[in-house]
Amino acid sequence: MTSLVDRYVFTALRRIPEQQRADIDRELRASIDDAVDARVDSGEPFDTAVENTLLELGDPDKLADNYANRPNFLIGPELYGVWRRFMLMLFTTVLPIVVVVNVVVAIFGEDPQVGDIIGGAIGTVLTVGAHLAFWTTLTFAVIERTGLGKADLRGGAWSLKDLPKYEPRAISLGQMVTYVVWPVILIAVIVVQQFTFTDTPVLDPAGWSLWWPVLIALIALKALWAVWLYRQGAWTRAIIVANAVLAVVTGAYLVWLLASDRFFNPAFDWTTDNGTDLLSWITPAAIVVTIIGTLWDVAEVTIRGERARRGLPTKVAGTGNTYKFG
Repeated sequence: MTSLVDRYVFTALRRIPEQQRADIDRELRASIDDAVDARVDSGEPFDTAVENTLLELGDPDKLADNYANRPNFLIGPELYGVWRRFMLMLFTTVLPIVVVVNVVVAIFGEDPQVGDIIGGAIGTVLTVGAHLAFWTTLTFAVIERTGLGKADLRGGAWSLKDLPKYEPRAISLGQMVTYVVWPVILIAVIVVQQFTFTDTPVLDPAGWSLWWPVLIALIALKALWAVWLYRQGAWTRAIIVANAVLAVVTGAYLVWLLASDRFFNPAFDWTTDNGTDLLSWITPAAIVVTIIGTLWDVAEVTIRGERARRGLPTKVAGTGNTYKFG
């Protein structure tokens, strides 16, 4: 054969384990010889037949990977779904918690500046997000190539039992944990800011006589509501109404504390270096955010709960069809 074939075969063999090279060398050359002979018999010139045969075989590196059963992807289809769900959980649960904790620490640190807090939050998102994505993907790539734990991750062969039921149901365990984690963080922030980070707490210390215990109780009730919903196993009218009442009462209580100057500590230094009074815009902004958050909470839970409770049909965009489950 020509040096062109030798170059092609040698290029492919470089990526083949040494103990397999002799067999694959013979097999590949025989395959090329047969293909070239067939093209020559059909009337092609010999050199043209060689070139067309090698072009048809394609990239020798990819061909070598096929011979060696070496994956050409970082994460294969068997693990991709698990990887995607795991990444979604990390970026929607773990990353926000880390960012909130870092923002709270920055707020309660010495001489907090709005620009520094925002910049720190963005930096945390980029840094922590990059680490979560890199190390998670690296772990799955190692599992893909070594096979260690692969069967446990993919959960065995797929069956009809794996189809989602799409029936009216309550929140999953992961959603319940998320519902509980945020109230716990808020309660921890209220308590910790009184005793650490700064000599002067951000929230009005006078509130510990009544206001803060009441607020902590309302926040704890939200966590208990999530546990109740999870244990109930289904949306009920009582659960939906309880959330609406709790959200409205908590929101109204927060607005009252903010509007009556009972929320933030006036003794805290709210003045920036250029003389701007941060409290003059933080308070109105907090009131607006509280109102919007309350309305969103009530609307989101009510709509979601009623649709699940009544088993309303689901419209699938692009099909023109509706599907009803349950």
